Amino acid sequence: MTLAGGLSMYNDVRSNQTDELVHKHAPLVKRIAQHLLARLPDSVQIEDLIQSGMIGLLEASRKYDVSRGASFETYAGIRIRGAMMDEIRKGDWVPRSVHRNSRKIADAIKRVEDRVGRDARDAEVAEEMGITLEEYYALSQDSLSGKLFSFDEVLESDEGSASMYDPDSGGLYDGVQKELFQQRLAEAIGGLPEKEKLILSLYYSEELNLKEIGQILSVSESRVSQIHSQAAHRLKARLTEWA
Repeated sequence: MTLAGGLSMYNDVRSNQTDELVHKHAPLVKRIAQHLLARLPDSVQIEDLIQSGMIGLLEASRKYDVSRGASFETYAGIRIRGAMMDEIRKGDWVPRSVHRNSRKIADAIKRVEDRVGRDARDAEVAEEMGITLEEYYALSQDSLSGKLFSFDEVLESDEGSASMYDPDSGGLYDGVQKELFQQRLAEAIGGLPEKEKLILSLYYSEELNLKEIGQILSVSESRVSQIHSQAAHRLKARLTEWA
């Protein structure tokens, strides 16, 4: 077989695998759209979310690498929500203070983890920020709007810029850079503490709400929300090179 023939065969196999992933997980797009729609203003149309989500699913199927540690369902769920958030963001519904608070938390987590060489504990982050644990939990949940969550929101700049995902920004949509980010995100998800990884999987892959997750883990809904928020900010702390 010639090199060209081998490359053509590889591309055909790769294309078929992508098509299979998209077909298998297309219902996930609708579930996520319905999940988000319940938390959004009436002006947001589910058809727009589904259309954007399918783009996110297609990107996820092309970029997913099983060796990176995150399951495809979790990874795709994040990318689907990210694409939907691009659509939602056009309404500019997130205050700048949300992004500033999110950045402060992520910076504190990074400082602690750089210093101690392990996953930062909630109490350590609160101490690093000079606030009580209760204040930290409140700030963490407020910075994620308490209801709607996506990694695009977490990874935005303090001013709410979506440059990492904006194809017109000249940022990560520059081919290689974008692919590197996708790989780094999957690695970061795979490196989360087990409970945080499990909650993200249940929320994004299984489409469970916080109350249902709490029942499974035998913890309160508020505790699930805290862990959920912590996972988001931990990822932001570990992906600061892309911010």
